[in-house]
Amino acid sequence: MIALSLAEIAEVVGGQTHDIPDPSVQVTGPVVRDSREAGPGSLFVAFAGERVDGHDFAASVVEAGAVAVLGTRPVGVPAIVVDDVQTALGALARHVVRRLGATLVALTGSAGKTSTKDLIAQVLQRKAPTVFTPGSLNNEIGLPLTALSATEETRFLVLEMGARGIGHISYLAGLTPPKVGLVLNVGSAHIGEFGGREQIAQAKGELVEALPSEVDGGTAILNADDPYVRAMASRTKAKVIFFGESGEADVRAENVRLTDTGQPSFRLHTPSGASDVTMRLYGEHHVSNALAAAAVAHELGMSADEIAVALSEAGSLSRWRMEVTERPDGVTVVNDAYNANPESMKAALRALAAMGKGRRTWAVLGKMAELGDEALAEHDAVGRLAVRLNVSKLVAVGGREAAWLQLGAYNEGSWGEESVHVSDAQAAVDLLRSELRPGDVVLVKASRSVGLESVAQALVESGAEGEVSAR
Repeated sequence: MIALSLAEIAEVVGGQTHDIPDPSVQVTGPVVRDSREAGPGSLFVAFAGERVDGHDFAASVVEAGAVAVLGTRPVGVPAIVVDDVQTALGALARHVVRRLGATLVALTGSAGKTSTKDLIAQVLQRKAPTVFTPGSLNNEIGLPLTALSATEETRFLVLEMGARGIGHISYLAGLTPPKVGLVLNVGSAHIGEFGGREQIAQAKGELVEALPSEVDGGTAILNADDPYVRAMASRTKAKVIFFGESGEADVRAENVRLTDTGQPSFRLHTPSGASDVTMRLYGEHHVSNALAAAAVAHELGMSADEIAVALSEAGSLSRWRMEVTERPDGVTVVNDAYNANPESMKAALRALAAMGKGRRTWAVLGKMAELGDEALAEHDAVGRLAVRLNVSKLVAVGGREAAWLQLGAYNEGSWGEESVHVSDAQAAVDLLRSELRPGDVVLVKASRSVGLESVAQALVESGAEGEVSAR
C-alpha cells in the first residue's frame, strides 16, 4: 500500500486510536486479513467470523511486524477501532485509489471474469506496472484489499467485480471508481438468486452506469455478441467500444480456428491495425476473453501488434481453470473444477472435443449450483451436449443434479457404458484409475462446492506414480 500514517488512516475510516504511542508511524506494508500474511509494516484487518475472530490474533500479528490492527474493539496492542470493519476497509480503499495516479479498469460478467482479468493484466503489464485481483477475490472484501495492494508505481489497477444481487456492483464501483468498465456477458450464473437474465443484466449494467462521461475520460467496453450487454450502451455517458466476432465490433476476430491441440488462433482487428494471435490457453471461448482484453489494451494506448504478442504469450494465472497437465503416460488431465455454470460448462466440453480429436475423451462433471428453477433443464442440456460432441464417456458425479446430467445424455442417445453416474469424487477416481488408457483426455468440471478438483489432482498424482490401465 502507499504509505499512510496511522493518524491519517484513523481519520479516513472514522476510527479511534488505541494503544498507539506515535500516530505518525506509517503503514508501509500490505493490508491483510489473514494473520499468516502479516509482516513488517503491515496493517491487519480483524474480521469476526462464525468460527474465527481475527481480534484473537492481534498480539501475534504485531509480533510479526504489523504496525496496527483495524478492528471493532481494543485488543491490547496498537489498534484503530471502528464500528464496522468492512465499511472501514472500503473507505480506506476509496481514499487510496483517489491518491493513486493509476487508471482503474473494472470488469464483470456471468462467465470468464477471472480468465479475462488475467489476460488484461498480462497484456497491460507490458506497458506499465499493473496490480490486479488475485484469483477471484471480487467481493466487498477482496476488491478493496486488492486496491490497497497498489503502490505509487502502479499505473493500471485491474479489478474483477462479482455480484449476487442488484446493487452489489454499484457498491463496489463506489469503493473503487473505474475509468474503464468492461462487461463480458449475461448468462445463467446465479440465475436462481437473481430471478432471471433481465435482473442479471440490470445488475451487471451498474458498472457502466458508474463510469465517468466520455468528456471526463470514461470508457465502456461491451460485448457486441451478447444482446443484453450490447443494450447497456444506452445506460452510460461514457465512450462505448464494442468487442466480439460481429462485423460491427470495433475490436473483433476473423478466421477463428482451433489448433490440433485445441488452442484458439485468429486475426485480431482493432481500430489501430490488425495482427495474428495464437493463444496458449485452451478452448474457443477464450477468443471472446482475448477480444475483451484487446479492447481494454487498445483503449489504453497499445498497438495491435503489441496486444497480439502479449495475448499469444499469456498463460493461465489462476488455479483450476482449464489447467492442463500431460501425464508421462500420455493421459491429458484438464482441471477446470474451480466453478461451473451452463455457459462455462458447454465451453469446456467444446474445448475437450477439440483437444481430443482422434483420442478417447472423458467428461467428469458435477453439479452446477444456484440455477434455481432452471437447474433440471440446464443439467439435461449439458448431458445432451456431451453426446452431440461425441465425448467418449460422461462420468456424472454426485446426487440429483448428476443424475440429471446422465439423464440428458441418455435421452440424447447415450447407451451402454457411454455414461455413468457415480456417488462421489472417490468413486470417480476409482473408475478412472481402472479404465483410463494412455492418450485419453479427461475434463473435470463442476461448481466449486462439489470439490471435484480432488479428482483431477488424484489423476495427476496417479500419472506420476505410473498408475494407468494397460488395456
